[in-house]
Amino acid sequence: EEVEQVLAEDPSFTNVAIVHCETSSGVINPVEEVGRVVKKHCPEACYFVDAMSSFGAVPLDLTAGSVDFMVSSANKCIEGVPGFAYAICRTDRLLSCRGVARSLSLDLVEQYLGLEKNGQFRFTPPTHAMLAFCQALRELEQEGGVEGRAKRYQENRRVLR
Repeated sequence: EEVEQVLAEDPSFTNVAIVHCETSSGVINPVEEVGRVVKKHCPEACYFVDAMSSFGAVPLDLTAGSVDFMVSSANKCIEGVPGFAYAICRTDRLLSCRGVARSLSLDLVEQYLGLEKNGQFRFTPPTHAMLAFCQALRELEQEGGVEGRAKRYQENRRVLR
């Protein structure tokens, strides 16, 4: 309600960011609902979701939420090893960022274009972490996907309480 009020009063926002699950408090923010509000009042605004501590175990519908960029980590709920983060982006939104990166090594547009062109990373990738990530994704699928992982986490919580 507060987000809707702020955006309705001032639709000039160009970017809106939200944390899906705030780790220290455990608060899970309504990403999909906020995304609909953002697109209603600021249809051109970029909607960015930090899902570092939730992606892979807490349901998140990127399409329903009109999410433009979502970032997460290979370890956390995916249960891979630490070593890299990743972004899931709407391609048109990603390409609109071309030429504005402040860092050569963190230029997601050029990394994307390079992968599309030749399938290669621009710099030496953490291959061990990437292989572990692939295995973690297989295990996530075997566990029943996000719903299965969430069920196990909820049972762990119940036992620990």
